[in-house]
Amino acid sequence: MTRYCGTVARGLLAPIVKKGDDLITIIVDTVLNACQGEGITLKEKDVVAVTESLVARVQDNYASIESIIKDFNEKFDDEIAVVFPILSRNRFYLIMKAIAQTGKKIKVFFSYPTDEVGNPLMDVQLLHEKGLNPYQDVLDERAYRELIGDYGGVHLFTGINYVDLYKDTAVSDNVSVYFTNNPLTVLDYADEILVANIHDRDYLKQLYQSKGAKKVYTLADILNQPVDDSGFNSEYGLYGSNLATPNSLKLFPRDTQVFAETLAQRLKEATGISIEAMIYGDGAFRDPVGKIWELADPVVSPGFTEGLKGTPNEIKLKYIADNELKDLEGEDAKAAMKQAIREKSDDLMGEECTLGTTPRQITDLLGSLSDLVSGSGDKGTPIVLIQGYFDNYAS
Repeated sequence: MTRYCGTVARGLLAPIVKKGDDLITIIVDTVLNACQGEGITLKEKDVVAVTESLVARVQDNYASIESIIKDFNEKFDDEIAVVFPILSRNRFYLIMKAIAQTGKKIKVFFSYPTDEVGNPLMDVQLLHEKGLNPYQDVLDERAYRELIGDYGGVHLFTGINYVDLYKDTAVSDNVSVYFTNNPLTVLDYADEILVANIHDRDYLKQLYQSKGAKKVYTLADILNQPVDDSGFNSEYGLYGSNLATPNSLKLFPRDTQVFAETLAQRLKEATGISIEAMIYGDGAFRDPVGKIWELADPVVSPGFTEGLKGTPNEIKLKYIADNELKDLEGEDAKAAMKQAIREKSDDLMGEECTLGTTPRQITDLLGSLSDLVSGSGDKGTPIVLIQGYFDNYAS
């Protein structure tokens, strides 16, 4: 039988799930109904990806601002230096509000001219015009205001000035702001530190501990266990959380590895086919217009089955076609290409035939694909069925 398609990804329409729902049964039924209704034939090594928000919702993994404030108060004494937060109403505003409502002295240290995922605090051209060196120069609020003027500092997509937004969370004017890209600058101002940065969190925590800071926590240490009857995440704490209501957050889901493995087992029982399963959050792609990296979660996939570990091991078809097969045409070229794929080494690292393949973690690739397919708005497809991903030209 001749194949005409390679990888195919489908967003599956799913019901609205609530606390306590049997999500695994809902997912299995959704996949089976889609196959029956759309004439889809499941195959070995297909992948079912489920957005993290579904898992967190059925777990009721939420936390109120009161619980967050209580945890901050238990961990910090007189001040909190907030290091390199991202600029986001969805991701950080409520956390910032909780920090301010502790009543402690709050010092927020922004990286500039953008946060770690590319959200701009100012036009990078201003740095050149004013002769600023972002690797050395430290700005206080006054210097920042003078730099951007009356109408600067507004986000391209949201129209929000995040410095103003975070400052406005202050209680009795207890929030001050600074701008630096040198993490050690923070120690000149405070010694009780909250690392809000996502992707360098472990490095920064170790750095501050090695320099003798009095207290050092990351967002992973906040709500890493229940506060009263709150939700929690033992591994990621507040990382991966989203605004749920004006006074509560949805946290990253718990026990995702067990969930993925149980889902794969149930799919096998229902279909007789070995299907991989994964939980996904933000994709790892970057917007070329806004220059914003999508990944504001601590990982792309917090839970996945064994068959999704590792990176692809591929040769570059264009390279082979332009070199080894340059004198072949038609069926001869096709047959030779398939032979080259079948005979490739199990470990192609460093081989010229891999030039341009840029191997990445399979879960990062599939999670990014799933995030793009499911969207972040009203598509209603939080379950993604991916077929043919592990096939190749010779399959």
